Amino acid sequence: MDKLLIRQLQRITEEEQAYLDGDAIVKKDIYTKKNQFEVDSQLFLQKGKLITVRHHSRFVEFPQHKHNYIEMLYVCAGEITHYIDGKEIRMQPGDLILLNQYVKHGVKRAEYGDVGINFIVLPEFFDIPLQMMRKQTILADFVAGTFKQNNPIPQYLNFQLREQKAISNLMENMITSIISENYNEDVINQYSMGLVFLYLINNIDTLSEDSSSSYEDIIIQAVIRYIDSNYKTAALSHIADDFRQSLPSLSRMIKKCTGYTFQELLMRKRFQKAVIFLVETDLPVEEIAVNIGYENQSYFYRQFKQRYGMTPNQYRNMHKNDKIIKI
Repeated sequence: MDKLLIRQLQRITEEEQAYLDGDAIVKKDIYTKKNQFEVDSQLFLQKGKLITVRHHSRFVEFPQHKHNYIEMLYVCAGEITHYIDGKEIRMQPGDLILLNQYVKHGVKRAEYGDVGINFIVLPEFFDIPLQMMRKQTILADFVAGTFKQNNPIPQYLNFQLREQKAISNLMENMITSIISENYNEDVINQYSMGLVFLYLINNIDTLSEDSSSSYEDIIIQAVIRYIDSNYKTAALSHIADDFRQSLPSLSRMIKKCTGYTFQELLMRKRFQKAVIFLVETDLPVEEIAVNIGYENQSYFYRQFKQRYGMTPNQYRNMHKNDKIIKI
């Protein structure tokens, strides 16, 4: 990162000077007006703004707290250590962590050379980054989760990027833009954030096991969602391309985590759909086979009989009045 910017970010603030002078507890009134420690975006965001930055206050330990916005912390220099659910997460220069508003976390005392930048972001800011990603990804799922009102789930993503140059340049540009209050900064930074997300997808292997979802879990969840949505045309190569995985390693991961091969998972989903069509519609069996991805009718009939011990028509006649479909 630019040395002049680092020096600017290292300047000791009035709050930090109070800690150096002997205040041992975080000045909560800077961060919230509530009794509970929930950092309030309204105390930092100017009216109408969707994003701002604030350098992480040093020389004091931050106790467990939440926030009513999406927080991103980017480490510019030194080391910043979070603790979440009893785990220590040590972040080095270039590392980036995203935390939704349901995560409770604390931050250990940082010293003079430890420079972290907090991005205070409202969910609406991510409209353009989401459009730029187009496909369903772990980052898209993360942002979508911030809008959940029922059964909200704490989620955080910790990327150990170690100063990946393209991302570092974009983060530096955003920090400079927001500090300088450049014209059209929100829109410019929305597109910059979209580019950051695209680079993160290309570097998904830097997602730490310290994240709320492990890398394997993320891929397996993506495989299941992909099969659910694309059972007619699903191909393992599509997932492999998205996650920059070789076909053999992805196949082994799926088998290890689910107990099934990709083709077995796909076949299970296709035949689940087939029996629903048989019981709930009057579609001809041949059309059902095509609808679930089988052009070869004889193969469909053979596999169906092997799985259910009867032909599709026999299954339809036996279960057409069932209230619960026997999949």
